[in-house]
Amino acid sequence: MGIQRVFVTGIGIVSSIGNDEASVAESLRELRHGFAPFVQESVKTPGNVKLAGTVKGFDVSSPDFEDWTLPAPYRIRRDVLRSLPPHGTYVHVAMAQAIEAAKLEQADVSNLDTGIYTSSAGSTRLLYQNSKRLHEVGPMRCPPTGIVSSIAGTLSFNLVAQFKIRGNSCGFSSACASSGHALGFAYDDIALGRQKRMFVAAGEDINDESLLPFAGMRALSLESEPEKASCPFDRNRNGFVSTGGGAVLVLESEEEVNRRGVQPYAELLGWGQASDGHNVAMSHPEGVGLSEAIRRALRSANLDAGEVDYINAHATSTMIGDLSEGRALKEVFSNEGHSPKISSTKALTGHGLSLASALEASILSLAFKEGFTPGSAHIRELDEEFASLNIIRETLAEAPSVALSNSSGFGGANVTLAFRKV
Repeated sequence: MGIQRVFVTGIGIVSSIGNDEASVAESLRELRHGFAPFVQESVKTPGNVKLAGTVKGFDVSSPDFEDWTLPAPYRIRRDVLRSLPPHGTYVHVAMAQAIEAAKLEQADVSNLDTGIYTSSAGSTRLLYQNSKRLHEVGPMRCPPTGIVSSIAGTLSFNLVAQFKIRGNSCGFSSACASSGHALGFAYDDIALGRQKRMFVAAGEDINDESLLPFAGMRALSLESEPEKASCPFDRNRNGFVSTGGGAVLVLESEEEVNRRGVQPYAELLGWGQASDGHNVAMSHPEGVGLSEAIRRALRSANLDAGEVDYINAHATSTMIGDLSEGRALKEVFSNEGHSPKISSTKALTGHGLSLASALEASILSLAFKEGFTPGSAHIRELDEEFASLNIIRETLAEAPSVALSNSSGFGGANVTLAFRKV
């Protein structure tokens, strides 16, 4: 068997800008953000973060899953909820959406040739609550599902069991590059014939415990106006807006696409990764790891840099992160005479750590399917550092032909994914 082509055949999205394909596409076309006032649940904790990317219609704020509510028409059984983290509800719903979008039957989902890779930081809220209870009343009075609902592999444990997955499964943890790595290795599994179909699922909580630690890093914007709080590439950018949510993609081999007769959203052409080797939390200022990840993605996809006509940038709206990515993009593209269109959809969605790559790959797949190129919102004064880049301010009514999606995580982990319109 030769190298298999890999296609995106289904997506599921629960996000700050919408909980289904139609609402997400509308938000992207109209450059409508998903931010709302962030109200800390613990009034005893000093904090001055004012905005978050909130998931509408879900209430998973209670420490007791019995109190959680989901928007109609979604419903999750009680015995399933009891082992989920709060963000597990988002991902469970997105998984059901992706299965429906890909027109998969149960036999397609549950077999030895269908696997799942996941990414999640776990639930710091449930970890804290379980640890507190452990020390107060002892381990025998802690929830029996406390471990599987809270540690970093929680999405794998839950989704494999709940959806009867029997192929390859693993959880990935490389911070903001986590679901990029999951997508890359899922691509490899299909391209090399190890699996015929892979789900890639990612999600994050949005609550005090998941959000406020980033304030301590000085990574979050403290602005109250969304247009000033999340403004990638703007001269006055001042940090990112944190978000929660869930995203799931279905990747399938060309043989499976032809056998089932489904129309793919896009083709995943290849991917690349490289590390900065620089700092535990900050990107290399010259973007050395990301520029190499981009070059490796181009080689993997058998593309010339001049063939890329759109890049969904990682750009979170931090001063150093955007600067690093901008320099990487200039080295690979601008300095070689290429000017692909560039935007950061995080201006609208916010930034969701392990969620980021999968959410942006889903958004890109949706843009290919619906025929648009998302613009970069909230730029009032473009930083001169990015003047040579073709950063688009409005959403364009035409899909790109070839696009890249960048992600950069803690420790200088960088991933670039390459897609083509089908």
